[in-house]
Amino acid sequence: MAKLRTRKHKVVLNRSAGGDAGIATLLVLMGAFMFLPMLYVVMQSLKPLDELWMFPPRFYVISPTLKNFGDLFKLMGDSWVPFSRYIFNTVFISILGTAGNLILSSLAAYALSKIKFPGRNWMFQMVVLSLMFHATVTGICNFITMSTLHWVDTYLAIIIPSWCTSLGLYLMKQFMESNITDAVLESARLDGSTEFNTFLTIAMPMVKPAWLTLIIYCFQGLWNTGASVYIQSEQLKTFNYAIGQILAGGIQRAGAGAASTVVMMLVPITVFVISQSNIIETMGSSGMKD
Repeated sequence: MAKLRTRKHKVVLNRSAGGDAGIATLLVLMGAFMFLPMLYVVMQSLKPLDELWMFPPRFYVISPTLKNFGDLFKLMGDSWVPFSRYIFNTVFISILGTAGNLILSSLAAYALSKIKFPGRNWMFQMVVLSLMFHATVTGICNFITMSTLHWVDTYLAIIIPSWCTSLGLYLMKQFMESNITDAVLESARLDGSTEFNTFLTIAMPMVKPAWLTLIIYCFQGLWNTGASVYIQSEQLKTFNYAIGQILAGGIQRAGAGAASTVVMMLVPITVFVISQSNIIETMGSSGMKD
């Protein structure tokens, strides 16, 4: 019998030290390769204007400078609408839109996957069918709807539609079906738990990876929301739109544009890193056996 290696008196997989080192090296190389695009964006933001237009372009910075960030904040300060207003709009829309999407998608997915009622399969098929339609296809119908409801030029025109994404419902429903057994729910009901309490205290913790993934997807989409056909008032527009206005100023603002890209990606990356750690932790500890 092959001798098993031990680490701190615990039996581990029968793999050589060279195999561990090789896998670790491969993972480090793959991680570094995936990090290169973000590193390139940061390098671009530190380049002076003459290096930004250098041909052929170089990955590294010859004379790093923070002038681009200074120019960006100066342009932000010169705006007739305070940039704090753009940031507030983006944060407000992103948080409310993500929270509403998570709540409604989870409730609907629980009903479709764990509560038997007539027509639920037909309803889910309609949800799957709706995934085929791009938002551009339904743009005119959506605008007529928003106009009829008097939601044009309000936050509701962006927040409410973000609550009803087909992809969020599909993701949650499929994950609940494969990870929540009916026996667990029946046990909770026999113990006197209400349906909503069962959903909140039993089902939701068991599908934590799914709703954390949904948070990442929805938050990033709303954070990157730019100009919207439903919003005309400058005071209601988002930070991404304001950055686009800065970039429209010509090549002399290329440095500020490179700096703005770094600023825009900081928050989504932070949300992703935090959620990813929770997903990995939950995936490793949420196994169940009947």
